[in-house]
Amino acid sequence: MTKSRLEAFSDGVLAIIITIMVLELKVPEGYTFASLKPLFPKIISYVVSLSTSGCIGITIIICFRLFRKSMGKYYGGIYTFYFGSP
Repeated sequence: MTKSRLEAFSDGVLAIIITIMVLELKVPEGYTFASLKPLFPKIISYVVSLSTSGCIGITIIICFRLFRKSMGKYYGGIYTFYFGSP
């Protein structure tokens, strides 16, 4: 499995998690602010969960970028060690 496939898989998992979270939100009964009042706990939990999922997604992206950079330096060092300067 290549790194790009692994990145796509992790993006897909996060997209499914966010979609399932959205399905839990219900449409309010009316159009007034008072009709939104019973939904505040779910809205707040959705916002917290969405920000947590976003932070996890950003962390995964950063880890893959750092992995690419470090492996490039690692392989470059091995190449230089065995074959001299390119």
